[in-house]
Amino acid sequence: MENYFAHETVCIDEGAAIGNGTRIWHFSHVMRGAQIGEDCVLGQNVYVGGKAIIGNRVKIQNNVSVYDAVVLEDDVFCGPGCVFTNVVNPRAFVERKAEYRETRVMQGATIGANATLVCGVTIGRYAMIGAGAVVTRDVKPFALMVGIPARQKGWVSRSGAVLGDDLVCPETGEKYRLINHQLEIIAG
Repeated sequence: MENYFAHETVCIDEGAAIGNGTRIWHFSHVMRGAQIGEDCVLGQNVYVGGKAIIGNRVKIQNNVSVYDAVVLEDDVFCGPGCVFTNVVNPRAFVERKAEYRETRVMQGATIGANATLVCGVTIGRYAMIGAGAVVTRDVKPFALMVGIPARQKGWVSRSGAVLGDDLVCPETGEKYRLINHQLEIIAG
């Protein structure tokens, strides 16, 4: 018995694994072997490759393709039209499926609308990739990245608020500290 919702226009290939409470909307396609966790939302026209892994509570907005070798950990947000790639030097006439590079988006990270992630990068926990940014290298946890190529502009909290010099979340009061150029939550 299916414990997820799929709009009548969705194509789900036999052998795809979809978790309880997940909702998949218009004109999406989930390939055989794809793994999608619980309580996810896949917007209109989302493609999920057969070797893609999507964690729990992930939200993927309209017009996103999650190709093979892309891993989205729990609580990741993918804005509309964001782009994942899986080959560094694609050619239509050269098959490079054995050369796919893993792209990993770690827990709680956000990818802004129309941002592009070049394959092989890791986006750290709770990082924020600004709309339209092009990520060409790994991103630190909690980093705020903008531009082409993406550069770090600051830090964000777990709730996504931009942190000031005091490194205190203006929304939650959660406190952070910098240790060796890495942001950490102060246990309290």
